[in-house]
Amino acid sequence: MELLRFFQRFRFVALVILGLSVIIIAFFYKALKPTAVLPVYQPAMVDPELVDESIQYVKKYHTIAPFSMTNQNGETITAEEYDNAIYVADFFFTTCPSICPIMTKNMYALQQKLSPYPDVKLLSFSVTPEIDSVAQLKRYAVENKVNDSRWNLVTGNKKEIYQLARKSYLVVKEDGDGGPHDMIHTENFVLVDKQKRIRGYYDGTQASAMDDILRDIAILIQEK
Repeated sequence: MELLRFFQRFRFVALVILGLSVIIIAFFYKALKPTAVLPVYQPAMVDPELVDESIQYVKKYHTIAPFSMTNQNGETITAEEYDNAIYVADFFFTTCPSICPIMTKNMYALQQKLSPYPDVKLLSFSVTPEIDSVAQLKRYAVENKVNDSRWNLVTGNKKEIYQLARKSYLVVKEDGDGGPHDMIHTENFVLVDKQKRIRGYYDGTQASAMDDILRDIAILIQEK
């Protein structure tokens, strides 16, 4: 009986001590838990087949070069449009019968999942600008429910697109059969940070990869 009265008397103190212990343990766990950091991709880290030979051995300071393209609404889209913005880029063409429809479907799914991040953008470059006119891109955008305020489908000078693909985003293979700037695009989605650095590559044909992109976007948003 005396023991019971003792515990009843000091129950409040015990609960306070227990609560403080939980808070302290949680604090130390958070303090000691390593912060997730994404790599900064350089040309030397990427499959050489996807990189222009002039920069294959570059190991630092790689960023996306300036560009000027035209989007599905006939608007000029430059690199400045993406200044201080996190975005996901890919290369495609509207008449592609194989991986492009899957990539576009997954980019749309990503567009829908980005509602918590209104400032994150999407950018798709056509690798067949001679076919993908503004009108063609607009039809494709409507068919695939592209949100114009977030996602630009762009066309432009083929040489410039080729150079961006090979020297900036590091995502396409050469194919000399149809001319000096022919390209075989890959399924890669490219995550670019606010400093125009590449922070991730993802398989755009895999729906699960969209969750990986969302996770990494959240990490980039927390970066200082």
